[in-house]
Amino acid sequence: MWERMGESKRRRHQTKALTVRAVQAAQAGDRTRRFGDGGGLYLVVSRSGAKSWVLRTVVKGKRCDLGLGSASLISLAEAREEARRLRRIARTGGDPLADRRHERRPVPTFEQAARQVHAGREAAFRNEKHRKQWLSSLSDVIATCGSKRVDAVMSADVLSVLSQKWLDRPETARRVLQRLRVIFDWCKAQGYCVGDNPTDGLTKVLPKHRSTKAHHAALPYAEIPGFLRALRACDASELVKLGLELTILCATRTSETLHATWAEVDLPARTWTISGERMKVGVAHRIPLSPRCVEILTRAQVLSNDSPYVFPGRRRTRPLSNMTFLMTLRRMGRNDVTTHGFRSSFRDWAAECTHVPSAVCEAALAHTLRDKVEAAYFRTDLFEHRRKLMQTWAAFATDKEA
Repeated sequence: MWERMGESKRRRHQTKALTVRAVQAAQAGDRTRRFGDGGGLYLVVSRSGAKSWVLRTVVKGKRCDLGLGSASLISLAEAREEARRLRRIARTGGDPLADRRHERRPVPTFEQAARQVHAGREAAFRNEKHRKQWLSSLSDVIATCGSKRVDAVMSADVLSVLSQKWLDRPETARRVLQRLRVIFDWCKAQGYCVGDNPTDGLTKVLPKHRSTKAHHAALPYAEIPGFLRALRACDASELVKLGLELTILCATRTSETLHATWAEVDLPARTWTISGERMKVGVAHRIPLSPRCVEILTRAQVLSNDSPYVFPGRRRTRPLSNMTFLMTLRRMGRNDVTTHGFRSSFRDWAAECTHVPSAVCEAALAHTLRDKVEAAYFRTDLFEHRRKLMQTWAAFATDKEA
């Protein structure tokens, strides 16, 4: 039975039936006693004398009792206010029980949140290097804020870390800021944080980066034939020299060449097809092979020792290191050149020495069209046009007639 305090003439559903003095005076009995305050709020006194607050209400059509806490810690006024809040949630179709469970979830530290976001994005990473760099780039933030709960990390904390590298390493700092924004957006979506993202507005108070962009050091295209002669004469391993020459003649990126497999190469058709998973833009890229490229691959087939890779490293099951070409350039004394820069050499040559349309040149570099509308309707890879272009480029670079 629900017990009532005060005069027996009080109405059954009278609100605020309890007083502070009545709460203090409530005594234990031989069974649990409940004293109603109205609106579903009750003071519950157990047989041991412990007092607590309970709200009886209807949640999604079902009656349930919600504990509000000990009467020794929560005053009558506080219990009424909390009961009013929970009744309002239930009345509007919400679930006070679910909300309270959500509020009581443990909030992760920044490091825990960063690792969870990283784990959730692993499938989207293009390669192992990118996967490792994503988390390692946040090492300074983790060292400073890693043990803090994510809802305790403020804009000032992020600002203090970014300020240390914002001008010295602008590209890295921008990536860190973008990754932090993703982490805090995830925390907000999970309900761990409320309010603004701590990264919002930071670029307004950080110094402006210079607009100049550093490009990869490139060799003037006129010097390419002489460079290839010097490459063939240097003391690097033959497989490395073949790989670097193929990279130049095909205008590919370093990783695209080093991770090439024999399954991608069709020598009779003089075609090398790189899958979308290995390409920067995620689209498969067909490369027409000039006669010199076919010679390079035929020789590499002999040197690769039945490896699945065209250019295997010391172990046939793994390709050459990503630093192989760069170290070869350094041993040749070419500190003024990067492997990626040979793509620029090719593009400059195509622009100045041929009348080939720009779309063909860009397709040879596996670049996507910047105009999204044009890209949506442009379905050809201009393969036969590119075959002629790459044969002319190889003939120029090797001092031979096309």
